[in-house]
Amino acid sequence: MARTPTHLLSAADQERRRGLRFMKGVALGALLFMAVLFAVSFAFQQQVPTLAYVRAAAEGGMVGALADWFAVTALFRHPLGIPIPHTAIIPSRKDEIGRTLGEFVETEFLRGDVVRTKLEATAIATRLGEWLRHPEHAERVAAEASAMAAGVLQALSDDDVQEVIEDLAREHLIAPEWGPPLGEWLGRIVDSGAHHGAVDMALENIQTWLAANHAAFTGLVSRRLPSWVPSVAHRLVDDTVYNEAVKFVAAVRSDPGHPARGAVDGYLERLADNLQHDPATIGRLEDAKHAVFDSPRMRALAAEAWNTAKAGLLRSLGDPDSGLRRRAARALSEIGERLTTDAALQHRVDSWATGAAVFLVERYRHDIASIITDTVERWDPAETTEKIELMVGRDLQYIRLNGTIVGALAGLVIFSVAHALLG
Repeated sequence: MARTPTHLLSAADQERRRGLRFMKGVALGALLFMAVLFAVSFAFQQQVPTLAYVRAAAEGGMVGALADWFAVTALFRHPLGIPIPHTAIIPSRKDEIGRTLGEFVETEFLRGDVVRTKLEATAIATRLGEWLRHPEHAERVAAEASAMAAGVLQALSDDDVQEVIEDLAREHLIAPEWGPPLGEWLGRIVDSGAHHGAVDMALENIQTWLAANHAAFTGLVSRRLPSWVPSVAHRLVDDTVYNEAVKFVAAVRSDPGHPARGAVDGYLERLADNLQHDPATIGRLEDAKHAVFDSPRMRALAAEAWNTAKAGLLRSLGDPDSGLRRRAARALSEIGERLTTDAALQHRVDSWATGAAVFLVERYRHDIASIITDTVERWDPAETTEKIELMVGRDLQYIRLNGTIVGALAGLVIFSVAHALLG
């Protein structure tokens, strides 16, 4: 099996490889020690009968060492390169191991009851609040959220956004008729008398304007008089018109029952009724609406408004000292404070988080577990084998070492029992 170049391994994997090589050397040394011990004891057991016990122990140690070497090696490769059946288990059954591991995780870990039990024992809201209440943490979350929002804004196409806004405006704002709902709204205002305040405000502004613009009436009517009329008469006519206008506005303003007010009420009532039931009035309003919204100038204003809003948002999101970022960080810190003190809010957040996690696990646990299966299937068999061997191989070498020791003890016990029974 091809080895992964050392420079491609992480520092941890390189350390594991050194530990694995050391333990392989220890296990091999134990086997060689048993072989030497067997050779010496076998050669001199006739002269020294007690060496027969040593020979038996060495025999058992060699057998145990060789058997465990075969078992450990068969997990990762064919022993001595010989394609013996049921060897090189990991590289040959990599995909099946991945599927089995995925099924195990899905059935034993990604279960609703397991997730619920774990989350219910975890004070999610309290921990989140304790972390979020610190200003530096709140600022970090605000910065990350701002970066994400800025990325989304920059990724958006201005033309696409304008088309979406235009489509939404046409569907929800322009397409529906304005007349009936506007007429109903105006009728309710007139019936309740809520428009009287607006009428009073208009009269007050007219009265103020008249007081400050007496000169505006000069020639207003007199210029239409014959040229032979004396100039004194001109001034008299203009002053009379001005004074009558002032008196009229003052009278309307001071008299809640003035006929002019009734005329305004009547006009608004007729307008409200026409907006709801008169096709001609409704049509004129619709024509005016479409003329405004379909004009190039209105589209240009909409595009300019979006570009201005986008630029302003990007500046605020990118500036740590902007009002938006400061308010966001302050709000997050306040939320963290509430999460640590408000028991009702803690219960709601914990319940929501637990319910959401359980729902996601129960609905998508197969898809989540398939990540393990799909990832293992994409792995190269040789690299996968080496990765696993680096993770667990060092501990497996202890099996070889223990097999050597246990084999030696077993050989010694078996020989001793047989010698006692047959000797």
